[in-house]
Amino acid sequence: MREPGEEKDGEPDRWPGAGGLPFDPEAFRREGRVVIDWIADYWASLPGRPVLSDVEPGEVAARLPAAAPETPESLAAVLGDLDRIIVPGLTHWQHPGFFAYFPANASGPSILGELLSAGLGIQGMLWTTSPAASELEGVVVDWLRQLLGLPDRFRLGGDGGGMIQDSASSGLLCCLVAARERAAADGTGQRIVYASADAHSSVVKGAKIAGFPAAAIRRIETDSAGRLRPDCLEAAIRDDSAAGQIPCFVVATVGTTARGAIDPVPAIGAIARRYGAWLHVDAAWAGTAAICPELRPRIVDGAELADSWGTNPHKSMLVNFDCHCLWIASRHALASALTTKPDYLSTAVGDAGVVVDYSDWQVPLGRRFRALKLWMVLRMIGAESLRQRVRDHVAWTSEFTDLVAADPAFEILSSPSLALVTFALREGDAATAGLLARVNRAGPVFFSHARVGGRLAIRMAVGGTLTGRADLLDAWELISAMSRAGGNEPGRPEGPSPFSRFP
Repeated sequence: MREPGEEKDGEPDRWPGAGGLPFDPEAFRREGRVVIDWIADYWASLPGRPVLSDVEPGEVAARLPAAAPETPESLAAVLGDLDRIIVPGLTHWQHPGFFAYFPANASGPSILGELLSAGLGIQGMLWTTSPAASELEGVVVDWLRQLLGLPDRFRLGGDGGGMIQDSASSGLLCCLVAARERAAADGTGQRIVYASADAHSSVVKGAKIAGFPAAAIRRIETDSAGRLRPDCLEAAIRDDSAAGQIPCFVVATVGTTARGAIDPVPAIGAIARRYGAWLHVDAAWAGTAAICPELRPRIVDGAELADSWGTNPHKSMLVNFDCHCLWIASRHALASALTTKPDYLSTAVGDAGVVVDYSDWQVPLGRRFRALKLWMVLRMIGAESLRQRVRDHVAWTSEFTDLVAADPAFEILSSPSLALVTFALREGDAATAGLLARVNRAGPVFFSHARVGGRLAIRMAVGGTLTGRADLLDAWELISAMSRAGGNEPGRPEGPSPFSRFP
């Protein structure tokens, strides 16, 4: 069997050109094996790579041709440039030393599910355009609902249901539009959006896209642990109501970005219900940890009061990006706000409400077959293995925190929330910023930063597919050694880091 790039009859192996078929089963079979091998080799190489790229701005683009090729090139040539140009310019999110932002992990079953989805090439915008895609999505999202312990009001088949969006930002935007439309009959006052000062940036962005002016967005004060204060929320809503404005949309965050704070959802939900506002629970990062019964109460408490609740299996559940699961209590509220059905999209079963056309629950018309990868992860990895991963990450983060706390040079700025902790040098922000920049330049780890109580914090989020306990211990050894050495580590690069500027 020839490998791509190997010549036959004097010609390199290429896909058919003009007049040929764009899909050749035998060529695909042969080259597909090569690509799978490339991916497997890439994953195997990750522990030996630096997490961050050291390319300069514009360097990758400068190494690429200015125009597309006119004639076909071989897979060998393409993979050669991938190795030579593209990979050196990547941040390796699947690296075992990646502790920045939130995880965006993956797994073999999920990647195979993504491949199958691309190979099937279906467009699942309506039930009729691929009935199995719609029905599998409904079933697999309800499997996850049950694993998380979410209430029956989100079960597909009643008034509510669940679906897969691309991201939590898109899910929140759809719910904002639904809340805006539901509040349209409540008067002529300005509709108001409420979220904590530590809520995700997607709240403000989504509100802007949905037509809420900046003056209609309230950032509610948090307590010392970063949780939204219900008393401040109620005071803001009461004042707005007295001024003739309409409380429209309240966001409760389960796992804030900066420090993983969990808002008091039951109290927030009671306030939202009292004033008729839509309650959306953003559990994008922390939500999947509810598969562990011992962690579930603090994550899903108050969900029975929510109009919508969302989490990201693509963060810590081994489903590769993108996969956001969103549940709603009233599918009519969502569909009525987002549906536009011209004649060419009208079907007998859809118009009769016998089936769900998921395009009516999202912004775009088109839909990828995302349910396949979630289905394959749940079947091929199983709930118990997923639970054990969460438990391991929580335990390792706690152990890492104990090591930091035992060092008098450091201070824990926020106690561990699941698998997230923030810490800093007692010396102050400048010292912390310098240490973070040096650690990230060193190569084997990558941390991001946050503001916690006005302090610059080194932020550690654990959840990578390949990350093990030893990787956390190695990370602490590196941080500890660099903190003692200051800026004088021999052989360390001293140039500017792309992550050396902080808010």
